[in-house]
Amino acid sequence: MSFRVVRSSKFRHVYGQPLKREQCYDNIRVSKSSWDSTFCAVNPKFLAIIVESAGGGAFIVLPHNKVGRIAADHPLIGGHKGPVLDIAWCPHNDNIIASGSEDCVVKVWHIPDGGLIKTLTEPLVDLKYHQRRVGLVLWHPTAQNVLLTAGSDNQVVIWNVGTGEPMVQIDSHPDIVYSACFNWDGSKLLTTCKDKKIRIMDPRTGEIEAEALCHEGTKATRAIFLRHGLVFTTGFSRTSERQYSLRTPDCLSEPIVMVELDTSNGVMFPLYDPDTNLVYLCGKGDSVIRYFEITPEQPYVHYINTFQTPDPQRAIGMMPKRGNDVTSCEISRFYRLNNSGLCQVITMTVPRKSELFQEDLYPDTLGDTPALTAEEWIEGKNAEPLLISLKDGYKPPESKRINIMDKISPKTGSKRNAPPASPTSDKTLQKFADEIRKLKAMIVKHENRIRVLEAAVGISDEDGPGGDGLNANPPPPLAMDDEV
Repeated sequence: MSFRVVRSSKFRHVYGQPLKREQCYDNIRVSKSSWDSTFCAVNPKFLAIIVESAGGGAFIVLPHNKVGRIAADHPLIGGHKGPVLDIAWCPHNDNIIASGSEDCVVKVWHIPDGGLIKTLTEPLVDLKYHQRRVGLVLWHPTAQNVLLTAGSDNQVVIWNVGTGEPMVQIDSHPDIVYSACFNWDGSKLLTTCKDKKIRIMDPRTGEIEAEALCHEGTKATRAIFLRHGLVFTTGFSRTSERQYSLRTPDCLSEPIVMVELDTSNGVMFPLYDPDTNLVYLCGKGDSVIRYFEITPEQPYVHYINTFQTPDPQRAIGMMPKRGNDVTSCEISRFYRLNNSGLCQVITMTVPRKSELFQEDLYPDTLGDTPALTAEEWIEGKNAEPLLISLKDGYKPPESKRINIMDKISPKTGSKRNAPPASPTSDKTLQKFADEIRKLKAMIVKHENRIRVLEAAVGISDEDGPGGDGLNANPPPPLAMDDEV
């Protein structure tokens, strides 16, 4: 008698549930760029999406409570001269976002609490080094104000955003860098390149420590570090079949696992949850999200389930764990955009009957406090990320603008010595914005009325008595007020 033993896992019954349409975001003109990027970034305060924009590049930032249909004239972040290719929220400040563009410039922006009330064109700082378009921006997981950028000039640059100066320039790649990822403490850097190779290097020196062929296909590949040091990659085979693999850093050339999924042509983005060791595979143009659990037991990568939707996805973003709803056993939340402009919110939930806090589902997770300064990191110091407990929920802190611009270099053109602006509440600003909107509507109404009256007066002048004007008599003078 034979029987099959079912693998024991608390995530075996994870299921995806889309929110109702009125709880999602509609009428978003997502970018039509062919660049392989997720086009979306999420944190506990805001949702950012790269959108189509005339006369340069732009992206939209929405507070999470601004659901429903988004107005066509909603304020944007629009300071780039070319299309925006990638955006990334700072992990240590939920009001700071970086963007890379085809104009070769990386800009760092500050978003006020409550969102924008007018289009933002002045960044905190411009980071200028690349000679060609910048398609990748990535923040360091533990060090404050450390940002990695990669461009089509095959250069990888690590910046100190606080000073606006590059700290490290890495020119070890012979072709375009497709993806980059720091390990758990930020001491190693993992990159994939158009030359089909995967590299592990020291981010402070650019010295390559390991190098191997990633996937044999010519299309874009992606690679991420898992929490305990393993490497997970996605790519294509020589016959254009999509694959994923699991490798050890010590032996990159021999994958532990190599699995072929399907023959679709969309690049797969691996989105990783280090607390649960779940990897979500989301392909551009796919209508599914597959998720897997990484364990020490064979076959190491365990397929769990697939979330199916009727329409293909154009962009996707994953909420950090501190933004999830722990009261409903939500372990992940995705923001998925389709071609019609709808941003669908999908929650991944573990079914539990108890309403108490589930400690096994929510171990201490990544917090928003940096473990190092940029100066300490570049000097060689490493530190584990600072973790927080979600038992009492997570409350986003107030806006922290100063922490990213402590030392502004004169080269960046920032007005460091300008007098501080007087604090103004978001409610007051919103009130002024509403008043201005009403005044504009009133002006337009009066202009239309004046136009109608002018047209009527012109017609009456042309069609006066006599028809041809020969017998027309001048109208009698109007009586003055003092003669009445």
